[in-house]
Amino acid sequence: MNYTLVVMAAGLGSRFGSLKQITPVGPSGEFIIDYSIYDAILAGFNRVVFIIRRDFYEEFKNTIGKRLIGKIDVEYVFQELSDLPLGYACPKERSKPWGTGAAIYSARKVIDGPFAVINADDFYGREAFQILFKSVQSNENVVLGFDVLNTLSANGSVKRGVISSLDGKLTGIRECQISFNNNLLLARPLSFKNAFSLSFDTLVSMNAFVFTLDVLDYIVSGFSSFLDKNIKLDSEYLLPDIINELVSLKKIKFNVKKTSSKWHGVTYKEDRDDIVLAIDSYINKGIYPKKLF
Repeated sequence: MNYTLVVMAAGLGSRFGSLKQITPVGPSGEFIIDYSIYDAILAGFNRVVFIIRRDFYEEFKNTIGKRLIGKIDVEYVFQELSDLPLGYACPKERSKPWGTGAAIYSARKVIDGPFAVINADDFYGREAFQILFKSVQSNENVVLGFDVLNTLSANGSVKRGVISSLDGKLTGIRECQISFNNNLLLARPLSFKNAFSLSFDTLVSMNAFVFTLDVLDYIVSGFSSFLDKNIKLDSEYLLPDIINELVSLKKIKFNVKKTSSKWHGVTYKEDRDDIVLAIDSYINKGIYPKKLF
């Protein structure tokens, strides 16, 4: 049976231009994505689907992909502006990708069961992948929640999905800009609604999910409806919006699973020093070897 991890990596090319420009964070030149795949393999995943840009393929395959030969089954799919439902065409003036929902849409032909989804440039931690794997095994829809304090940057505000839940079931995700000043957490919704304070035990989403085929079907079928309303706009078809829609319509339920893992990433260039130190400490504790693959 396939236990599939889908990695949204098309944005790497957009943000960095080339893999050669991604600063390594591990002692043997590892990228953040290498640690994610290492943890995923240990958790039990046996297949990874990388969603990338077509012009990024050779470089990606010859670096990250090459390191995974014999470790896990690998497939590549391309997120392209032209990959739209039948009857739709991308406006000539659009250069911006269609969003994370469209990324999953692009992988529709290679997914054959429940699957986990992550970002390529976020470090999620060992426990996070253990939770994701068990959720794939149990064929349940899951939003992985991190303690907000475990996802902050010392160098500025961050964008996070603030999770609302009741009895372990998701009731909504609000995309917010979160800042931490004078021991106060303040969330400013990206929808321009009023800011609100957060408690330290608030859970936030880092785009780590588990989806069943029912959700995949909804993502695929809903893309047309999105395009009907937004094809000439700069809008994006985003996973949190899709999940919120499913929850509000009471079509599909999502369980919220909490992880105590600490997130690491490079929101600001100064963050790199922090993640390098963190990985060095994990190596000293025996969590990771000095050379992953």
